[in-house]
Amino acid sequence: MFRAIADVLRAIGAAIATVVTLPFRALARLFGGASDAASGPRRRRV
Repeated sequence: MFRAIADVLRAIGAAIATVVTLPFRALARLFGGASDAASGPRRRRV
């Protein structure tokens, strides 16, 4: 019983986390790509 409730809460938390982090990841990719393009040729950071 409690394990089922915990699984549901865990699934809801994971879904909320992905929904919340997606826009920030998109913004980071957008600004990261823009700054890379502005700085010149694309270099891979090690």
